[in-house]
Parts: sequence; structure tokens; C-alpha cells
Amino acid sequence: MRTSIIKSIQNPTEFKKQLLNWSQQFREIVFLDSNSNYNRDSKYSTYDLVVAVDAFTAIKTDYTNAFEDLYQYQSITNDWLFGYLSYDLKNDIEDLKSKNFDGLYFPDLYFFQPKKLFLLKGETLEIQYLNMCDDEVEVDFDEINQFSVFSFQCSEINIQQRVSKENYIEKVSKMLDYIHRGDIYEANFCMEFFAKDAQLNPSQVYNDLNEISEPPFAVYFKNKDNFLISASPERYLKKVDSKIITQPIKGTAKRSFDMELDEELKVNLSKDAKERSENIMIVDLVRNDLSHTATKGSVQVEELCQVYTFKQVHQMISTVVSEVENTTSPIQIIKSTFPMGSMTGAPKISAMKIIEELEETKRGLYSGAVGYFTPNGDFDFNVVIRSILYNSSNQYLSFSVGSAITSLSIPEKEYEECLLKAKAMFEVLLNN
Repeated sequence: MRTSIIKSIQNPTEFKKQLLNWSQQFREIVFLDSNSNYNRDSKYSTYDLVVAVDAFTAIKTDYTNAFEDLYQYQSITNDWLFGYLSYDLKNDIEDLKSKNFDGLYFPDLYFFQPKKLFLLKGETLEIQYLNMCDDEVEVDFDEINQFSVFSFQCSEINIQQRVSKENYIEKVSKMLDYIHRGDIYEANFCMEFFAKDAQLNPSQVYNDLNEISEPPFAVYFKNKDNFLISASPERYLKKVDSKIITQPIKGTAKRSFDMELDEELKVNLSKDAKERSENIMIVDLVRNDLSHTATKGSVQVEELCQVYTFKQVHQMISTVVSEVENTTSPIQIIKSTFPMGSMTGAPKISAMKIIEELEETKRGLYSGAVGYFTPNGDFDFNVVIRSILYNSSNQYLSFSVGSAITSLSIPEKEYEECLLKAKAMFEVLLNN
């Protein structure tokens, strides 16, 4: 079905930029960069870069029967599939609604089977083209290598805040009321920043955001007029043979240029009782989620509350794994764990209901997942956070940030954490 050709790449960093620029000619692009030089977790890293372009077949749907439709598509295609699951697919899993404002109008689910696929590891590039277009490999490869790496100037963008600081504090106080009443233990509360009449060059913004963040789960996604520019540090779910891996993030601290102070901030995060309790609550939740498809006794916490350093922030990350039977559908594994616990709360359904009530923007692709399925049913998906979403047809730009609210939360401090997470997005959008 596919022709595979191996090439040697002398300058992978330069090649990545050339490949991104070359890919812009296609209607569909998924560009997944692990930023290998900065990758915190080589243990579960398969590729340094995965790029898929040009849909041969595709599926696009709202949340109704979305997982069943995806199951049929994945089963029949039996090939590489790339795309996303939006947060609002929760409505297909549980009796939930999404009635908040949506300025982006992305489909709830979108996947495509690419004609052209590039897999980079170190200096080795595997090119996989569908047989119908395998005669284009050499021409394309020469074209990519001759592509200039250039930059564009974006127009001025006027970023607005959907929820004011006062309103944010009021809403978090309401969420704390729910927690003190015992309705929930924890919930992830998010707010949107947006711009209307925004004109930008998405690939340039992606390059800028990736350069200042270098996250392990960076994404550039394009489906005609819909763009995602993501500097995600978080893995949602990965399947390798019978092993399932999830790596929730809960716990954030700022960085400092002063090396001693930076180390102190990192140590303080590792000892912070509130941040640890947030992380442990979500570890319990994802352990429960994984247990729905796991073989008996196979759910294990490999790593608890480990602090990792990224360019913008320190993060507290845990790793939870399980084993599944080879007869278990990959779609069922995803459905039984979606949306990811780090973006919802505990108990999960109650938290999602309260989130819907208090947030003012439909999450859509934000806090959903982007990734791929392999022909043998393995998969790897990130969590869509630290991300800019853009609809070029109505020129609406959006990015959201959030934090976990627990009984120990101080609303003003949660607001500061949100601004810290938004810092990189503001930087690339206002400095272009």
C-alpha cells in the first residue's frame, strides 16, 4: 500500500524548517515535532519528527456517534491516520452538553489518511508515500531541500480577554464553593484570550512559538482554513504494542535567569503540598480510566510527581502505564480515558458539568488531543494546551489557559498561573 524510502539528512534542524515551508502547499498538514535535543522523555519517544500531508481519505464529524465513526474508519483504512479529537467529544461519551460561545467553528473530530508521510529519527528520514504517488518521492525530496527558510511579518493583533480578572476570581470562588460542598475535589478551569480580524502567517507563528518553548509535543496542524499552533509539553496517551502510557501534568512554576533561583523554584515545586495533591488526584483518576481496558493488575505508576524543566516553565509530571489485550480496539482505549483527566478534574463527570457552567468559551480543540494511529493500531496523542487556534476564513484567533482548582487554591494565585502559561503565546503574537 505504501512505498518506503530511506534518506540521510545532514542538518535535521534546517530540514524541519524546509519541510514545514514546503508542506504549506497542501490543504491538510500534521507536523509533529518532539524537539529531540530538548526532549525530556526519550524512553517513550519514537520519532523526532512526524509529518503527514495531502489527504487521500478523511473523516470529519460532530460529536454524535463520533467514536463509532472513527472506529469504522480506522478499522477499514488500516493505515496511518492523523488528526484530532476535540474536548467536546465528551458529549458522545456522557450525557453532557457544550453550549458556550464558539468563535472558531472547528469540527469536533477530524482525521485523514495522508498520501505523503515523513518520519525523522536522528539523521535518518523514512519517506512513506501511497503507491499511487510514489513516483513523486524524488522530485518532492529535491524540492524540500531547495526550499528557502524565510519569515513573514504578521499584522498587528489586538488580543482581548474573554473573562476579566474580577470575573475570573468570582468564578473560581464559585468553583471553590462546589469543592467545599463535596461535589468535586478538583477541576481544571480555563479562560480564553482572543482576537478578531486577525491576519497572521500560521507557519511563522509556529516557528516562533516552537523556538521559545521547544516542547516535546509541538504541533502544526492545518485543515484548509483551520489551524492549530501548539507548544504542548504534555502527552495524553500512547500505545506501543500492548503497553499504554499516559503522562499527566499538574503543577507549574516559573523559570528564572538566575541559576540558583531557578533551581530553588524547581525544588520548591517538587515539595509544594498543593501542587503534589493536584497531581496525585489526577494520577488516581487516570489509573481508574486505564483500568477500564487494562489486563488485571497491570496499571502501574512508573513515576510520581517528577519535576521537569522546559524553556518557559518547570512542570510536575507523572507517568502511569497499563497493559491491554491485543483484541482491545485502540478507539475503545481512547474513548474510556477521554477527555484526559488533567484537563477535567475529579470526579470527572461532575467536574465537566461544573466547567461547562462556569467557563464562557466552548473548548473545542483546546484541551482535546492531536496525534496519529499507525497501521498496526498503535497511537500517540498529545494534550492540546499552550496552543493558538486560528480560523483564517473568519480571521478569529483564540488561545486558552487554565489551572487546577482544589480546596487549597487561592483565586489570585490561580490567575497568576494562567498568565504565566499565556506568556509564550502573547510573546509570539505581539512581537511579530
